Amino acid sequence: MSSGTGITDADGHPVPVAVTAGERMPVTAPAGAPDPAPRVGIRLTPPAGELLWSCTPEAARELAAVLLRAAEEAENAPAERPVTVEAGELRRGDVRDGDRAMTVESARADGSTVHVTWKSGAGRSWTQAYAADAVITLKRRLPEGR
Repeated sequence: MSSGTGITDADGHPVPVAVTAGERMPVTAPAGAPDPAPRVGIRLTPPAGELLWSCTPEAARELAAVLLRAAEEAENAPAERPVTVEAGELRRGDVRDGDRAMTVESARADGSTVHVTWKSGAGRSWTQAYAADAVITLKRRLPEGR
């Protein structure tokens, strides 16, 4: 990871992050004891100073799972106000405003018609055709490039 990750300190300053795999952390062990298990190292370098953490690979996977759930929760939180876009501007991951969750799986333009494949919260998929300039109201829109 690099400083362009969007991780910031409490004051909004960028915090470079470095993650290393397989490093063995020094421990005091009796002679003849087995080598300590490999660790995952995490180095954060905010302006106030450097922070070094390490954990087992299992703990790193647990942390990654918690971060992934939190990211999905943040992305799926409804926006303060719905966003409206033309059907021709829909992109994968957009969520339609309404009582039931409908997420864009794909959108393909065919002349003045846009074929949008939606996926419901229950996992069903279907395709609908819209005029390219039809206004669609979205509950949530992922940032560009996602």
